[in-house]
Amino acid sequence: MLPIHSLISSSRTKDMYLSVRKKGTVSKHTLLEESGLTVSTLTRILDELLAQNLLLEVGYGESTGGRRPTLYETNPDYGYVFGLEISRTHSRLVLADLHLTLLDEYTWAMDEYATPERLMDSVYAQVLRMLEQASIDISRVIGLGIGAVGPLDRKEGTILTPAGFTAPGWSQVRIKERLEQRLEVPVCLDNGANTALLGEYWAGGDRRQHQLLYLHAGIGLRSAIMNEGRILYGVIDTEGAVGQMIIESTGVASSVPGGNYGAWESYVSIRTLERQAREEWNRGRSTILRELSDRPEDLEFSHLIEALRAGDSAVNRIFGQAAVYCGIGLANLINILHPEEVILGGPLFSAADVFYQEAIRTALEKTYYREQYKVRFTKGSLSDNAVAAGAAALILNQLTD
Repeated sequence: MLPIHSLISSSRTKDMYLSVRKKGTVSKHTLLEESGLTVSTLTRILDELLAQNLLLEVGYGESTGGRRPTLYETNPDYGYVFGLEISRTHSRLVLADLHLTLLDEYTWAMDEYATPERLMDSVYAQVLRMLEQASIDISRVIGLGIGAVGPLDRKEGTILTPAGFTAPGWSQVRIKERLEQRLEVPVCLDNGANTALLGEYWAGGDRRQHQLLYLHAGIGLRSAIMNEGRILYGVIDTEGAVGQMIIESTGVASSVPGGNYGAWESYVSIRTLERQAREEWNRGRSTILRELSDRPEDLEFSHLIEALRAGDSAVNRIFGQAAVYCGIGLANLINILHPEEVILGGPLFSAADVFYQEAIRTALEKTYYREQYKVRFTKGSLSDNAVAAGAAALILNQLTD
């Protein structure tokens, strides 16, 4: 099994491939100006990438007085990548080309039967099905990336001790090693927030942003930070630690073992909203919720979204309060990290626009230097596919690391 990072020979050639990848379509003249290379060196590197079929000549640009410049793109069909999301509620597998165009996908419910062994059996079966359906030989698969719930050990490729899985066995899972043995392709593991940020970065048209902050709001809160196109890593995997930011020091107890009182996640999460909606149901304050469910314990997030869209005042109040707390936490992060752009993803932002808008309003109101510092907010464009698509991008990043 050939290591991914050895597919491109030298660091200078890797840098050139990455430059073309970032720009999408680029002329030789632009590459010459921005790289600082001599014409002969640039020509040699481009010829090498063309010979490997990693780059394609795709036509000619506009003339500025002389010969029309040759245009280059990375070759999307050089190989193929898989991305796998593993979360507490579902897992998703995607097949993509090297432009991260999704060719196929499959989703599993993470119920009481979704043990690591059964999930890996299913992943193996779906990989073979997708390849057969697309008439792709497995020898053309560069690798499989995984974006998983933490905590995890990226270097060892192990999911450590995640909380909240319904099925047993999700502790000390050496998933990288075990999937590599089954598929015989390289496998990379990272936490889901990091891969989601990678996915959103490559899905976006403008890659000139230097500092990016990503926040995923769903069952819990997860965050990731990017600088100059690279994910910033701490000493240990701490994607979920942002949810333990203290918003009220004497606030509610955390539902996470060892969690902080007054933690951000206790005010902003699907579980918190569901708990508050059940309390409203018991108090008889929402007729719509009572129409949607005969018992409060059966209320789910989908019911809350339905009630919110129907104009239920109690549910609207719940979402409004959570959005304010979300904005307060975002302002804290912005005041510390000063990102150029904040990307907001996950079901809370994608399913409830009123939540998204109120969270942004509150964050801007409480951001220091807000008159001089214009942070940009965007909603994640990949929606439910962000983590899996970003996991596929994780493999592509290995080409130029």
